[in-house]
Amino acid sequence: MFRFNALRFPAALLASLVLALGSSGCASLDPAYPPAPPTVGAGVDYTYIIGAGDSVNIIVWRNPELSMSVPVRPDGKISAPLVEELPAQGKTSVQLARDVEQVLSKYVRDPIVTVLVSGFVGPYSEQIRVVGEAARPQFLPYKVKMTLLDVMIQVGGLTDFAAGNRATILRTSEGNKQYAVRIKDLIKRGDVSANVEMRPGDILIIPQSYF
Repeated sequence: MFRFNALRFPAALLASLVLALGSSGCASLDPAYPPAPPTVGAGVDYTYIIGAGDSVNIIVWRNPELSMSVPVRPDGKISAPLVEELPAQGKTSVQLARDVEQVLSKYVRDPIVTVLVSGFVGPYSEQIRVVGEAARPQFLPYKVKMTLLDVMIQVGGLTDFAAGNRATILRTSEGNKQYAVRIKDLIKRGDVSANVEMRPGDILIIPQSYF
């Protein structure tokens, strides 16, 4: 039986063999899609939008009895003292504060309302979704300057069966345009050039390896 003996193998040839094996184990980007841009572009502004599952703290100036923290229900509405069935999902905290003021103005003279959001979930259209061969596939609330590395840390990395370098991002904010990303190079080899910024509504798809 043949047994490989590294001591008898020429050093140059051994180095070439190691390099070749390493290269063969590094899957290339999915050729069907362009590489994801490293950044989302300058001037892209983002304002948090309230979603079902968030908590909102309604503060009514000089009316502590009307101030309280309430959840945004699955139907996207909130209920608070003197404020019933008020839509909250899809609005900013400032927009919701103005809506609460309008309702309270029927009972309180010149109400001044501040809305603070906590327990961030965001609307479904803004969430980052991770599907396929992630250790913990799930949805994540989007955060400004969120990167692919941030997402992979939160989902626990790749499974043993993942084809990380053939993963793609489906960008709903660009009409479902799909981009190729190199997750394996990023988290297994520490190649920071493979890190890219995420956008609200991105869907990260991690396929299974062919072998």
